[in-house]
Amino acid sequence: MDFKSLANKAMDLAQQNADKLDTVIEKAGELVDKQTEGKFAAQINTVEEAAKKALRSE
Repeated sequence: MDFKSLANKAMDLAQQNADKLDTVIEKAGELVDKQTEGKFAAQINTVEEAAKKALRSE
């Protein structure tokens, strides 16, 4: 299995479990926000939304 097919398989699995991954994305964002003491809250929220959107695009 080459890297491209492995990446495609990972993306397929991520898209199938997007609802579960939303929680992971949010928790990761909360952790980063806490570690940076809220200094980058707007940027973190933007990245969270982009990650969630990417999971739902094909």
